[in-house]
Amino acid sequence: MTTLILLPGMDGTGTLYEPMRKALDAKCKLTVLSYPTDQALGYAELQALVTAQLPIDEDYILTGESFSGPIAISIAATQPPGLKALILCATFARNPYPLLAASKYILPYLPGRLPPLSLLSHLLLGRFSSKELREQLANALAQVQAACLKARLRAVLACDVRDKLPAIKVPVLYLQATRDRLIPLSALTQIRSQIPDMKICLYEAPHFLLQTRAEAVVRDVLGFIAERQSR
Repeated sequence: MTTLILLPGMDGTGTLYEPMRKALDAKCKLTVLSYPTDQALGYAELQALVTAQLPIDEDYILTGESFSGPIAISIAATQPPGLKALILCATFARNPYPLLAASKYILPYLPGRLPPLSLLSHLLLGRFSSKELREQLANALAQVQAACLKARLRAVLACDVRDKLPAIKVPVLYLQATRDRLIPLSALTQIRSQIPDMKICLYEAPHFLLQTRAEAVVRDVLGFIAERQSR
């Protein structure tokens, strides 16, 4: 059975993927990794943590959602022996808002409070919001110290792993949410410019694609896996 290793979004808790697990219905082994909730780590440190947890005796497909896309890209570029494919979900290879890059220097001086849940829901869920999803988001964020979130945001603002894309030799699937209010379409365009044969699946969905369209995503992911295995 194929192992799907999922790297989580900005919260890093790995607690928001029950819809994916349910939709997979044991057709594929799902391993969701998580990040420390009390350590202010950037991309390099988190990549080292992920690499240490990757299988050494079995094949796997690596999935990077949102914040974790650059980590998945960087790992895939090292061409680890067990990696058979890469899936990128609503993510980027470079800071999707380069004009905001300089704001990383003022992050340490900003208040530690998170934006209101209503604003986060607007950005991440849009019209697909529900009480259950809002509660799950709030619970996930409550587990993470503000310093951790600031460090991850600072990592995004400084991020640029576009030079690593040409080194990826495994098949790549990009899952694009057409109603994403957080990651612009230009993020996909930048990746596709370096991986022109990348497969792209589109969904009418918000940034929280895996939480709101899990069944459709799983159908395409399983199809992608089957296609790779038949070759």
